[in-house]
Amino acid sequence: MDLKADHQKYLAAYLEHFSHLSKEEQDLFSSQLNFKKYNPKEFFFKNGETQKNMGFVCQGLLRRYYINDKGKSITTGFVKENEYATDYPAFIQQRPSKYYMECLEPCLIIEFSYDDIQNGYRNFKSHEKYGRLIAEKVLTIQTDRVESFLFETAEERYLNFIQEHSDLLNRISLTHLSSYLGIERQSLSRIRSKIAKK
Repeated sequence: MDLKADHQKYLAAYLEHFSHLSKEEQDLFSSQLNFKKYNPKEFFFKNGETQKNMGFVCQGLLRRYYINDKGKSITTGFVKENEYATDYPAFIQQRPSKYYMECLEPCLIIEFSYDDIQNGYRNFKSHEKYGRLIAEKVLTIQTDRVESFLFETAEERYLNFIQEHSDLLNRISLTHLSSYLGIERQSLSRIRSKIAKK
């Protein structure tokens, strides 16, 4: 498929999220978007960097993680198609991120800069609304993850994951999944074996 046509298809699909914008707003917004391709193991951003661009994933899968005080990589989330690649609290404050955002697959990402987002907020009320919706979604994801560790067993966390993200099971390693669930890989294997026997 012609890459330019591919971009146009993804751009049109993305702009459907902004159908409430006027023609003038849509044209301005479209002019501020850039497409960028990433290879597996490339980083969208790294720990210590200030994220300058928000990313919307058209194709591919990324992993967000941090390195703990023992030097171990701890997975905190996965970002797939039609989701935002960002450490939003750090991005909106323009402070260095504590996370890494690494591509697990070839990725095609729509990027738009912090400065353009802020200009949109200043000039168009509708942009403020969309920014708030992104913030609410990010906060909900973070809150759900914290509460899963407080109120659910490892098995319940796994069952919830396969219910909510069944499309990811064949795209991520057991090592990354066990890290995300906060358990050792051997424990995850036992849980999977136990469930398979039911």
